[in-house]
Amino acid sequence: MSERPVVLLVTCSGLPEGEPGHAALDAALDARGLDSRWVVWDDEAVDWSGAAVIAVRATWDYDSRVGEFLGWASGLGPTLLNGFRVFRWNVDKRYLLDLQDDGLPVVPTRAADTVADVRREAERFGIAVVKPRVGAGGRALELVRDPVVWEPEDGHEGPWIVQPLVESIHHDGEMSVFVIGGHAISQVDKLPSTTDIRVHEQFGGSSRPVPLGRDTAALAMRAIAAVADLLGQEITYGRVDLMRHKGSLVVSEVELTEPGLYLDVLPDNAGPFADMIAEQVRRQGGVRG
Repeated sequence: MSERPVVLLVTCSGLPEGEPGHAALDAALDARGLDSRWVVWDDEAVDWSGAAVIAVRATWDYDSRVGEFLGWASGLGPTLLNGFRVFRWNVDKRYLLDLQDDGLPVVPTRAADTVADVRREAERFGIAVVKPRVGAGGRALELVRDPVVWEPEDGHEGPWIVQPLVESIHHDGEMSVFVIGGHAISQVDKLPSTTDIRVHEQFGGSSRPVPLGRDTAALAMRAIAAVADLLGQEITYGRVDLMRHKGSLVVSEVELTEPGLYLDVLPDNAGPFADMIAEQVRRQGGVRG
């Protein structure tokens, strides 16, 4: 039996050792007297009851099994950071409409339940971006140039969100701000390849740490605060993705379920994240495993 509080860092079977760059977080938690373990969310052998804190980190297969994933999260109680209610809201990209209605500057977003809905909404935007409402890693994202004849390329049956193509993606890319304990701590800028609009590495994108911008930090913290107000719940950590649309900074995503920390390019994110977990362990009373 360990005498140190146990922190379970949750991943998927495709990344059993943890998210890219996880060694920095492992070391930071160890330095704070915490026994951290990477565990796979659907591994029936895991004893969740012995954890002081459970932090979802790299469950990047949830989108194909969202019902199972939410069912798993619903049974974990207060040791799960951010928690089931936040996850249930955040895994469906329709949350962007809630933020939009709340007055937050967001990439203009429409919901579409059917192919006919996608066609109608895409006509508003010229070149449109269509994404599954439940999706991760840029999978099944499509550009729609001719809405009248559009059919989903991958057989996806919906529902979707429909947005305009934000032209600045080609030269400014996307800015990701990490917000931990309500404070913006760092920023990574991401660019797509010349043949795609997705900034993910598997589609040719690249990421680099940059100084945290005053405007990006302010909007990211405003977004996290807006979510906390909407849901009536503390948001312990998240990543806010931002773009410039028609000259203004707007929110493109608020990642609260399994936001990558980009530890492989920004290992210094590990310290503030570990500090936040240590504070949560203190609040929970330091359950021992």
